[in-house]
Amino acid sequence: MKTHTLLMPLDMHLHLRDGAMLETVGPLTSYTFSGAVVMPNLVPPVTEKEELLAYRQRVLTACGQSRYDVEFDDLMEEEGLGGDFEPFMTLFYQNYDREFLDDIKEEIIGIKLYPAGITTNSEGGVKSFDLDAMRPTLQAMSDLEIPLLVHGETNGFVMDREAEFMNVYELLAKNFPKLKIIMEHITTKAAVEMLERYENLYATITIHHLLITLDDVAGGMLQPHLFCKPIAKRPEDREALLKVALDAHPKVMFGSDSAPHPQHAKESCGCAAGVFTAPIALQLLCELFDRHGKLENLQAFVSDNAQSIYAICPEFKEVTLVNTPFKVPEKYGNVVPMYAGKTIGWSIEGVE
Repeated sequence: MKTHTLLMPLDMHLHLRDGAMLETVGPLTSYTFSGAVVMPNLVPPVTEKEELLAYRQRVLTACGQSRYDVEFDDLMEEEGLGGDFEPFMTLFYQNYDREFLDDIKEEIIGIKLYPAGITTNSEGGVKSFDLDAMRPTLQAMSDLEIPLLVHGETNGFVMDREAEFMNVYELLAKNFPKLKIIMEHITTKAAVEMLERYENLYATITIHHLLITLDDVAGGMLQPHLFCKPIAKRPEDREALLKVALDAHPKVMFGSDSAPHPQHAKESCGCAAGVFTAPIALQLLCELFDRHGKLENLQAFVSDNAQSIYAICPEFKEVTLVNTPFKVPEKYGNVVPMYAGKTIGWSIEGVE
């Protein structure tokens, strides 16, 4: 039997939603992760300080970490539903003024930019990349050292959307060389190559994009629980992602982009985009890195690189995994996970 221990695992791109869904999925992340970067694309999106602080409190409460209720914290920890967990909050990108950003910078880890209508709840995103209009905000972010997190897709042909967005990354990287720019959930060889071109570009990579291609989604019977945006790409794209992830390239880090939707929203003619991996992400990563003989690099990919890139010190947590089979539940609440009902090769042995 083989075991592997991870210290302070971090999920640097996560959707927790709100309300009942947050209460379902929040503890599934907080149990094994020390922290997660929480996406702001609620309805309506998180754009004000008061909204952000209120949402953070709802996340902490759902994860058993209410900062104002010590007895509640203790109870949730005893039941194994919480553990030390830090939600790193983000704002939905708008053209904010410097005064606002200076006031809120200590409450956020970054600002998330969505092209308008490109993914779930992004209708209020950026309609055109007018650099003159965006410059005051981006320059203020650069000066205040607030990272820009970007969903990098155009509205072109679905398989080309990320590659077509590379010129936008170049525009941003060249004009704001001191602005830390995170290319979120990259899926293409083109994005991997872009990492090396500009010092201020970094990236998150999901577990599902390391495992699947478009053929797994639509090559046979359509698999709605593997459908996501950005969509899974070609084998050569997956290989490029695998290379930098398995080698724990210092500019890449794990971000699950775990995106829960109720079962009826996935198994429908208007299938919602998103793959739910939060409760099995670390197990799948261990299995993948072990299969490629790279387990020694997993710590950097799931924690150390993110700590360095974002200059954060996460809550202490030690997660021990073991290579014994684990049957993935059919559902968590009303959410169907990736590989539901299937058996994967690694399990969580314990969390301290």
